[in-house]
Parts: sequence; C-alpha cells; structure tokens
Amino acid sequence: MLQDVFETLFLIDLHSHSTVSDGTLTPAELVRHAAAQGVRLLALTDHDDVAGLEEARQVADEHGMQFVSGVEISVTWKRRTLHIVGLRIDPTYQPLVDGLARIRAGRHIRAQGMAASLQAAGVEGSLEGAYKHAKGIISRTHFARYLVEAGYAADTRKVFKRYLVKGKPGYYEHHWADLDEALGWIIESGGVAVLAHPGRYDLGRTNMLLLLEEFRSLGGSAIEVVTGSHTPDQFQEFGKLARQFSLRASLGSDYHGPGHTYIEMGRLPDLPHGCTPVWQDWPELEKLAPLPSAASPL
Repeated sequence: MLQDVFETLFLIDLHSHSTVSDGTLTPAELVRHAAAQGVRLLALTDHDDVAGLEEARQVADEHGMQFVSGVEISVTWKRRTLHIVGLRIDPTYQPLVDGLARIRAGRHIRAQGMAASLQAAGVEGSLEGAYKHAKGIISRTHFARYLVEAGYAADTRKVFKRYLVKGKPGYYEHHWADLDEALGWIIESGGVAVLAHPGRYDLGRTNMLLLLEEFRSLGGSAIEVVTGSHTPDQFQEFGKLARQFSLRASLGSDYHGPGHTYIEMGRLPDLPHGCTPVWQDWPELEKLAPLPSAASPL
C-alpha cells in the first residue's frame, strides 16, 4: 500500500517537545535535530501550549521537511491524568487557545501544591528550583530535574519512583481538562485527536477498553501505537486495540532532548502490520513523494 511505502522511505515523528513545555531544545533546535536524524515529517506537540509552532514551522521549511502543528493536552479521566495529542490543529482556533491558557494557569496552582508536599517531606526550595528549569510551562519534569540537581535522585526516572507520583512526596492531585473538552478543541480546530502513549497509564484491561470506547465515541480517531516509552510487546498490543476499535495508529518518539528521552528521533520501528497510519491521505505526504523511476518502489 502507498502508506507503507511512505513509512519505509520517510522517517516520521508525530510526538516531540521543545522548551515551550518540558523539552531541552528550543523549537528551532528541535527541528534541526530532527532533520539531522533524517526525519521528514515532524509534529511539535508541546504540553498545553502552541507557542513554538511558528518558529518550528519556519525552520522545517528551511530544511525541506513537512511540519504538522500539534499539541499535547492534559486531561483528567476517572481521576487519572491522560494526554491527548492533537495533530494538524489550527493553533489560532480561539476555544483551543482559551482552553490551553486555562490549563497552563492550573499548572501554577499544581506546582505550588507539589512544592508544599515536597517541603513537608523535607525537600526545600523545590518551587524555585523547578521554575529555574522551566522556560515555558511548569511541569513535573522540571521538579524532577531540580530533585536530580539537588541530589535527591540519580536521574529523573529514579525521581518518579520516589517522588511526584501518587502516594509519594510531591504528588498533588489536580483536575485538568475533561476528555470531551480536549477532543472538542482538537476536532473543532480541524485536527486529529490521538490518545498518547497508552501503555504508560496502568489502567488495567477493563478501564483501557472503557477509555477507548469513550474516546472513540467522542470523536477520537487515533492511538499512539509506536512511541518511545512502549515496549515491542506493547507495539503489538496497542496495534491490536487500534484495529479492534477502528482507530488509526500514530507513531512518535516523545522526544524531550538529549539525555532526557526514551528513544532518539529517527530510531522508531515501523507500525505493526495491519495498522492504518494516522497520516494516511495527508497532503503532507504527497509533497514528500519521490518522483517515480525504474528503481522506485512506487
């Protein structure tokens, strides 16, 4: 199929972060890095903010890449935090702009609560330390980087075993956007709603099926099957669920910068056989298509 040819010839990454959220590279640096890794179709999907999209798009154009405007929206579902990626959104759509601004305001409230919890456990200066690492939004990742810097853990992965998660110091329960709100903002802006890295949510089989049914009923149309935090077994597991729920499959590294990521850009495997790519029929792919020749698989 044509989309299989595209997947083989062109490296695709539809999930990445810059300093606008919790990445360590600016939008321009991120795009240049992706280009150096051979990525030809890229989405910038910063958490709850679209401020880096124009800069990233300009640099992508300079490198002959196709760029997709994206965002990763924080959602609360059954008192759990989920992330919904919006691809091919209109970042000027006012309800989306207003909704993201509301979420970002909530991040400051959560940060204060996290700092108070850490202080009660004997960790001083975490709020100031986290904000020192944040160039855009404030997130748990910035607290984690401070805790590593202050010697409370060897690396950020160890931080999330001892701090900042439910039942541990630094955890603060916060209500983000509702699932129907986030999907509405994305879809009404002309975008595609994707359930991000489902393997990270530890929902159990029953809740995952309930989530996917509700997600689809609200207009969600894709699920991240291949992503940096998934194992090869999870590639297959979520590929099967994508087919079961008639959802398209997305692929992205969830790149956060050198030393702060699960996998390097341009190193993701292809989607499992039988998945329908989320990028099927996108005009961005047609612009990347090579000229037919005797040596071309087209």
